[in-house]
Amino acid sequence: MKKIVVMASGEGSNFSAIVDSGIIVDCVITDNKNANVIERAKNVNIPVTIVDKDVEEYHQPSGRINTVDGRAMSSVMFDNKILKVIPEDTDLIVLAGYCRILSSHFCEKWDHKIINVHPSLLPAFSGTIHAIKEAWEYGCKVFGVTVHWVIPKIDAGPIIDQRAIHKLDGDTLKDITQKIRKVEHYIYPATIKELIK
Repeated sequence: MKKIVVMASGEGSNFSAIVDSGIIVDCVITDNKNANVIERAKNVNIPVTIVDKDVEEYHQPSGRINTVDGRAMSSVMFDNKILKVIPEDTDLIVLAGYCRILSSHFCEKWDHKIINVHPSLLPAFSGTIHAIKEAWEYGCKVFGVTVHWVIPKIDAGPIIDQRAIHKLDGDTLKDITQKIRKVEHYIYPATIKELIK
């Protein structure tokens, strides 16, 4: 069985879609001690490791927490902290709303083993966490979702899969956002299943 690590920073809806599809996730790593993904992972008994710029905490399904004092650190130093908690035999690292830019060092160590989902038809609206809003304000009639390999350059890795979402008359930004999330929650687990066959 393939070993999968999910890295997330926020709500965790893509994480839940992955787990709900039947994919076995070995652990979740987050850089946000307040991320909702922590509760989502605990609810399905998946271990969570929290590594943030100030504090490093280790959570187990039992709820036991060990805290180690930390300090603000550079991107490379931060990534090195994360590298220490990723099992060496990990087959796939899945970024699911992970809001930090990974260092070149991190990407090179896990070359061709990190994937990301982005809410646009890359290369359009790359490198932003507001891709949907920016596409809306630009006047796009076609939106989309892209799953891609992660390389040191942001949102520039080889595309694995894409799906287009057409704006219909009467659609609001909220409607488009919901459509995009629905497609993400389908395409991401489907892609992961193909990659771990």
